[in-house]
Amino acid sequence: MASCGLTKRGTRFLILAVLLCFVLPGILYQLEIVQNYFNFNKNRRPPLYQDYREREQHLEHYKEYQTKKDVKYLWSANHAKSSGWGNVMQDYVMNGLLAHATGRSYVFDDYVWNPDGSVFSDYNGNLIPSRIPLTALLGGIMVGGAMPPGDSTPRAVSKEFFRKVCPNPTVIRTSEVNDDNMRFSEDVPASLLFEKWLEKINSIDDPCLEVDAESDAIFEYWIFGHQRMLAIWPYLKDSPVATQWGWSPLIHDAYRRNRHIFVPGVKPTLLGRLLGSTPSENYSDPIPGLLALHVRRGDFQDHCVHLGKWSSNWNAFNMFPEFSDKFQRPTDGGWGETSDKNMQMYLQRCFPTIEQIVQRVMQVRVESEWPLTHIYIMTNGAVAWVDELKEALAISGNWDQIRSSRDLEITWEQKFVAQALDMFVAQRAEVLIGNGWSSLTSNVVMLRMARGLPPDSNRFW
Repeated sequence: MASCGLTKRGTRFLILAVLLCFVLPGILYQLEIVQNYFNFNKNRRPPLYQDYREREQHLEHYKEYQTKKDVKYLWSANHAKSSGWGNVMQDYVMNGLLAHATGRSYVFDDYVWNPDGSVFSDYNGNLIPSRIPLTALLGGIMVGGAMPPGDSTPRAVSKEFFRKVCPNPTVIRTSEVNDDNMRFSEDVPASLLFEKWLEKINSIDDPCLEVDAESDAIFEYWIFGHQRMLAIWPYLKDSPVATQWGWSPLIHDAYRRNRHIFVPGVKPTLLGRLLGSTPSENYSDPIPGLLALHVRRGDFQDHCVHLGKWSSNWNAFNMFPEFSDKFQRPTDGGWGETSDKNMQMYLQRCFPTIEQIVQRVMQVRVESEWPLTHIYIMTNGAVAWVDELKEALAISGNWDQIRSSRDLEITWEQKFVAQALDMFVAQRAEVLIGNGWSSLTSNVVMLRMARGLPPDSNRFW
């Protein structure tokens, strides 16, 4: 007889059951990866992230906040929607900054692609979720995580919780603060808008405050594309909204399972890939030797042409004065017209060819204060084009490894938030070469600057 009163057969059965408990989830994970890669089920519906949505409604501080009368809230119902994640994120950053600076709980909502109440939406012929719970993208203070020690600002809550505790909030419109001069004048710094809003919010005693859903954004999208936005940096750089920005467990899981793509020499073991386990790692530390490239393709070419015709400037957080790479807007174009010379300059820096990318990478590598040993390409480019780029980069220099977004092995849930994984990796790269007109790049650069990474580790095409 075996110990603990089990027969040999019972012992074998127990061992098998324990192994299945640990290994079966990993086997199912790998099966899902294979299905995603080969796209076996073309009729598969996008995920709805119900588990994340459910957890958002039962955060640990809700029970306390339901009874406390001194918690103040700020719900920006006019937050960005129907835009790419980069544009939505920069709006969420500013709304979160306002909430924190006024001592109010930040009220978070989904990442909303389509606010019409639909479950799924069509995007270039493919179904995508119309809305994704923010906790599938983010972790930390923006979605209810604990504030840093010594920070008494109330923790973030979901829109649904806000509706429960604040059935009749005070509703204000952005037009009560933002006049046309503040909105459109290039001489009005973003810090002035911020300070006016601090005054407005702090003048309201009602703990339940909502910005009307039909109002314009407090910080409208064109402000982020002008140097006037940089005036907000003294407020943002030390705020936990920037310094404590966090990504979701779903994103961290995708990173761990693909760590060998970002850190060469890591040999993914079968058990590690099944269980998603890797050696412990400080996610605040840079990844030594990593050069991250942000290479937009597809319909971004048309956008770059549009930028050239209107002589558009880089996004503000790509224009820190400490940066060695700068962009000089042409003065002989704009209002829908420009010269061929100007257009070629825009395309080289906004939609570079493979040859131009390779030349720039070689230049940045030579100029880098840090040894760059491997490359990760963040891109939406076609697989064949990305393979051609990787081959050209490999020929140009002795790289330990060159990988791209197209090499990732991710689950069905991770597929629709994969841009956050790219941002998490780029945030930690030794050096980043980004697109000056991209909000994804500028958000990453902002986070890198808030973490104190050297300014010259942020480069641009």
